[in-house]
Amino acid sequence: MTETTRVRTVLAMRTREGCEQRFEKEWLAAAEEIATLQGCLRQDLVRDADDPRSYLIISDWADRARLDAFGRSEHRDRLLRVIRELRESAQRNTYHVLHSVRSEPPA
Repeated sequence: MTETTRVRTVLAMRTREGCEQRFEKEWLAAAEEIATLQGCLRQDLVRDADDPRSYLIISDWADRARLDAFGRSEHRDRLLRVIRELRESAQRNTYHVLHSVRSEPPA
């Protein structure tokens, strides 16, 4: 796998008011199952430091083909059904990962 085949999706999502904790719980359950799929490399859920209803879901996939296959699957629809009910809005972008630079741990 070269760096240029890896893709990263960034999904900006805003939950409905009062749904934040359930959203986080449901996302974690779905993410743990998605993590077992071939091609899924990593998933992160991050919350906006100033707006507790705004999240980013960031996922890395080995290549676009596997991401797209998952995106069209009934498996995806089943896993994310509840999450869709808890959100107010969502916008997804997909990027090719060109370079990654890791920080050295402090001495």
